[in-house]
This record gives sequence, C-alpha cells and structure tokens, in this order.
Amino acid sequence: MKKILMAAAMLVAGLITAGTASARGFGVTGGFNFNSVTVEDIQMDTRAGFNLGVTYLLDLPLGLSVQPSLVYSQNSLDYSTLESIEAMQKVGSVKLPVSVQWGPDLIIARPFIDVTPYLGYTLSNKLEGGLKGVVNGETSLENTFEYGVGLGAGVNIWKLQAIVRYNWNFGLLGKLEDFKNLGVGDFKTENDTYGGVTVSVAYFF
Repeated sequence: MKKILMAAAMLVAGLITAGTASARGFGVTGGFNFNSVTVEDIQMDTRAGFNLGVTYLLDLPLGLSVQPSLVYSQNSLDYSTLESIEAMQKVGSVKLPVSVQWGPDLIIARPFIDVTPYLGYTLSNKLEGGLKGVVNGETSLENTFEYGVGLGAGVNIWKLQAIVRYNWNFGLLGKLEDFKNLGVGDFKTENDTYGGVTVSVAYFF
C-alpha cells in the first residue's frame, strides 16, 4: 500500500512539475453572456450581459490543461413574455470557474473541449417593472450563492484564447414571490434558475 501511495504521489508531483514548466501564465478575460430563464415551464427572452476578470492557464501532459478564473458577471433576464408582466431582472455576481480542458497541440493552434464547474455569489439582484401598463417599481431580491457547470469548446492561438460555453446554473436567483412588491399580485413560484451561453476571449501575458 505504501508503495502504491508513494507512486501516486510521485505521479501527481510529476504532473504538477511538468504543468508548471509549460504554464502560459496569467491573463485577462472578457466577453458576453446570453442568458435565459424558465419559470413555470415558460421560456423567457434571452438578453445579453457581460463578464470580465482575470485568469490563469496551466498546461499539463496528455493534452490536458486547467484554467481557474475570477470574473465579474452581469446577467439581464426579461420576464415580459409572461402575459401580464413587464419586468427585467438584473443580476451582478462574482464567479470562480475552473475550466478543465483537453485538446491536441497543433503547433499553430490548440483546439480543445472543456468542462467547467463554478461557484459564485450575487452582489446585486434587482427586479424592475410590474403589471403591464399598471404598476412600475423596483425591488431587491435576496443575494444567493450560485453553482453550476459549463460545457464548451475553444481554441488557443499564440497568446489569445476564445471559448464558447453553455452553462447550467443550479443556484437560485431569488424567490419570485417578491414580484408582489411590484403589484403583480398572485404570481409566484418556488424559485427560478438560469442558464445560457457565454462567449469569452482571453489574452495571456
């Protein structure tokens, strides 16, 4: 057993050493979010937001790499497709995604696929609107932890990187009975979550 544990430790140390030797280093990343939300099986309109932050790319053997990032993300969610509601929710959050990537090095470019679990926390969560043509106002929804996973594909060319990813967010955006503060009345549901496409570009120093 000790020999197995020692061999495993040496393997991990070797991977870390090899990865560190080929680390691309720190970079900046930014892009757009195209988020959607489903409430009581009703699909809402997609609205664009943005993301901006810092990232670090570490290349490992066998075509693998790991890329943690720290980003600020803003999402806009439109509830106006509901028959009697005209409202917009704006969510600002800080997120820590860790992208695990695999792809072949083709010398001039490295295409890859990635799986990205992430954690986050909402810093601001505002809901504006109300009944169509009747009531308008603003209410603050509770700030919550976010967590989810993304699946995507990208490419590295020189010091540049581009990734397109679809994210499934399993955290809550706030209990929507707060809609009653906007005069919507009996409209309520347990909670809502959102997902959507993220398009981002990074530059490594």
